[in-house]
Amino acid sequence: MGEQQANNPLHGVSLEQMVNSLVAHYGWDELGSRIKIRCFTTDPSVKSSLKFLRKTPWARKKVENLYLTVKRSVWNRSS
Repeated sequence: MGEQQANNPLHGVSLEQMVNSLVAHYGWDELGSRIKIRCFTTDPSVKSSLKFLRKTPWARKKVENLYLTVKRSVWNRSS
C-alpha cells in the first residue's frame, strides 16, 4: 500500500489545502468560471465549499484535477 501512496500526487494534501491553493492562484471568480459549481460562484467560502465537496465526489474530482494541473504547471516553470 505504501507504494500506491508514493505514486499518488495528492498524498498528504488535504481538500482544504487544495481549495485554499486554488483560491490563492485564481481567486473565487476565476475558480467559479473554471469549475462551475455554486459553492464557488454564489457567496463562496472555504467552509461551504469543503462541505459540498466532501459530499459530492464528481465535484471533488474536478477540484483535484485542477489542483494537479496548476501544480504541474508551477513545477514545470520552476524546472
